[in-house]
Amino acid sequence: MKLITLFISLLIANTAIAQKHVPLPHGMIFGEKPDTIALMPASKLEAFMGKKTRVTTAISGRVIKVIKEKGGSFEMDAGNNRVITAHFTNAGINLPRQLAGRTVIISGIAAKQFIADDLQHMAGDTVSGKKQHKVNANPGRKVSFEVKGLMIDK
Repeated sequence: MKLITLFISLLIANTAIAQKHVPLPHGMIFGEKPDTIALMPASKLEAFMGKKTRVTTAISGRVIKVIKEKGGSFEMDAGNNRVITAHFTNAGINLPRQLAGRTVIISGIAAKQFIADDLQHMAGDTVSGKKQHKVNANPGRKVSFEVKGLMIDK
């Protein structure tokens, strides 16, 4: 009886240790399998969107960091010091922290988020005089991505 208990405890401990060091394999899929027919790099997403605020597409890029493991929220590099914030539409997805630094392919809906200055400008409430501030090179728009499927590429 003691031998069986010892064997089971060693088996459980060995499995727990082995899971921490297993690298994520190429082709591993989270959620739905991404459609790679119209695949583009993440750096070209904003140019592809143009004046559209939402577009369905598939992009490939490097994951900077996993923000939330449960729910699948992460940040992706979009080039030129820009970041795409992505989250899964299915809240039941769990992403491992080991995904950071890996190149992935994601498919879903990209949406532009506007800052308050853009919204005021669109409403016609523009600021003039001393309160007017300089327009920086970064227009202040962020792109968020509602991910339906993710596949590890490299």
